[in-house]
Amino acid sequence: MSFVLVVHMTVREGAEDEAMATMRELAEETRKEPGCELYIPCRDREQPRAFIIYEQYVDEAALEAHSASDHFQRLAAGKLHELLESRERTFYDTV
Repeated sequence: MSFVLVVHMTVREGAEDEAMATMRELAEETRKEPGCELYIPCRDREQPRAFIIYEQYVDEAALEAHSASDHFQRLAAGKLHELLESRERTFYDTV
């Protein structure tokens, strides 16, 4: 069984391009983590300021390691979060 996090985000108006570039860089670095199975940022086709990131890890400890990583601190906590209007996280287990 894998541990899944789905993050729903709305980006501030005018910050869409910077947010996408940041998510792409974050995804590239995160996919190199040993506990990461999937890391997929997605943009809503009808609401261009709405994004999700689908994250799948071998276990919850792998997500904790991701959250503590230098690239997460620099790109997500340090940059992406400042571009957001809202963020909601939901946790799942695969079945």
